[in-house]
Amino acid sequence: MLAKLDQLANRLVELDQLLMSEGATANMDSYRKMTREHAELGPLVALYHNYQEASADIATAQEMLADPDMKDFAQDEIESAKSRMGTLERELQTMLLPKDVNDERNIFLEIRAGTGGDESALFAGDLLRMYSRFAERNRWQVEMVSESASDLGGYREVIVRLVGNGVYSKLKFESGGHRVQRVPATETQGRIHTSACTVAVMPEADEVEDVNINPSELRIDTYRASGAGGQHINKTDSAVRITHLPTGIVVECQDDRSQHKNKASAMKVLAARIKDVQLREQQSKEAATRKSLIGSGDRSERIRTYNFPQGRMTDHRINLTLYKLDFIMDGELGELTNALAAEHQAELLAALGD
Repeated sequence: MLAKLDQLANRLVELDQLLMSEGATANMDSYRKMTREHAELGPLVALYHNYQEASADIATAQEMLADPDMKDFAQDEIESAKSRMGTLERELQTMLLPKDVNDERNIFLEIRAGTGGDESALFAGDLLRMYSRFAERNRWQVEMVSESASDLGGYREVIVRLVGNGVYSKLKFESGGHRVQRVPATETQGRIHTSACTVAVMPEADEVEDVNINPSELRIDTYRASGAGGQHINKTDSAVRITHLPTGIVVECQDDRSQHKNKASAMKVLAARIKDVQLREQQSKEAATRKSLIGSGDRSERIRTYNFPQGRMTDHRINLTLYKLDFIMDGELGELTNALAAEHQAELLAALGD
């Protein structure tokens, strides 16, 4: 680890010189890359310098041990510096962990009603509100991409795009099966029902072209949209359905009156879904060798239960139970997402030690 940190410290010095040199801004793309790299390395190297200082303090204190008058003071200095070094070493290990290249990407969030009929669709609506409120707290944009409303409210399926800083990093552990236990509004006997929804969090591709999609492998159908939107929405073939023949992935989009815009939105979702399939294949290989919070790629895997009568939420992957369901459903997901991220970080650190 120390050899790697020495290399990074030298690289930071090199970047300082390059950024201050004449003509540094001649190539703005190169300049932006260097400033971004400098910003990433700065905090890490500063921490490393603190580690080196603590190590130097130990060396100095050890020289003082021979002096009887300074022995106790030197011993205290050594213990204090060793404690600092231990803390700094853990922080450095964390900062050296490999970064997820998708962490800063925007996402497509897809929620589908599962078992439970109308109650499942209502729960899908509750989940959408929960994530939307969380997005508001993080000052992210929420854009509706596609929705299929159920008769009693809620959604059979809904896809939204979340745009902002670090969206995927905060929500990437949300994919999987979400189970709810509560008394439905339509239940006259007061019995608790169990229903479920599946959530998929898909990082957005930078450009649709980034994902290899052969136009000859697409079937594109247009049809008249249904649902809200006035008379116009039902008079033109503005809705678009795209089928990716090799994978069988189907994307429908009808929220805009423009067929062109619906097709563009559907292509973006298709690219994200294909990218997601590739990610899940990779994650499945990882899960075969070690526990992975992002899962094995099986969307039916139950990750969480929301128990309304008891006011609790349980995440089964990390055995975390919080008795603050009202706050969670109102978008206060910080404690949960932080706990999941911390567990994933611990898992990566353990893998490094293997």
